[in-house]
Amino acid sequence: MTGLTTLPATTGVEEAAAVMDRDGGVIIEDLFAPEVVAGLLRDLTPVLGGVEFGREEFFAGARTRRAGALFARTDGILHIARNPLYLGLSRHILQKPVDVWFGTERTTITPDIQIGVTQAIQIAPGQGAQPLHRDDTSFLWRHPHYGREARVQIMVALSEFTAGNGGTLVIPGSHRWDDERMPSPEEAVATEMTPGSALVWVGSTYHGGGTNTSDTLRTGITMGYDLASLRQEENQYLSVPLSRVRALPEEVQRMLGWSSGRNFMGWVEVNGQMIDPHALLARDDHDMAGGLPPAL
Repeated sequence: MTGLTTLPATTGVEEAAAVMDRDGGVIIEDLFAPEVVAGLLRDLTPVLGGVEFGREEFFAGARTRRAGALFARTDGILHIARNPLYLGLSRHILQKPVDVWFGTERTTITPDIQIGVTQAIQIAPGQGAQPLHRDDTSFLWRHPHYGREARVQIMVALSEFTAGNGGTLVIPGSHRWDDERMPSPEEAVATEMTPGSALVWVGSTYHGGGTNTSDTLRTGITMGYDLASLRQEENQYLSVPLSRVRALPEEVQRMLGWSSGRNFMGWVEVNGQMIDPHALLARDDHDMAGGLPPAL
């Protein structure tokens, strides 16, 4: 079985996107500097140490720890979210313009993207393989998708990823399958990466956590950019406290969902006007726990 292509971090968006279009995913070598990896491990190792192993097969696993709400837990996630290649790939793949009619006017709308899910995932020795699945199942996305994707996901290696310690399994080319074809473990290849390297794949590609037969932990961070017209998998409004949201860069605030695009998804009514919710972040009288202030 042929594995995924590995490209250097200097690769351009269009070249990497062409590989993803062919294979459904790509490995980017040394995408993040050692100090970024060290900072993420410093912040998230105690977090992972404080959560229990999973109690069911799919989302966690009996020998797997998962921790979400990463924008509330580490500044290091900003390096991932704002990485030019990952962000560029997400925009290139997801933000396909759509032509629509507003009465007699033909208008082109380019969809926004948003941060859908964030998790630190640690697979311990003894964990079996996760069932192979597509991430866009969350949206009940149908296949073939005729050139439109719902998600671009990244898995950043914070430790070595090998075939023996649970390196993410991927079936190259499976993003082109219809919904009747069943994924088989024999078709999957293990992602092997050094710390700081990353696997990037589209939501229609079959993948899953691998089996850890080693004596070491496999630790990584995953994050997904989704079409902003779809519901986010992880509820960022409740996962990230408002005080933390206000401290983040505006671009990230908007991609956490504090925004409304040209298709008017996510607007808030204030005094009879449909406004961009980002404007509420500047108001001291807006409290996430209490909703909109009574004066509005």
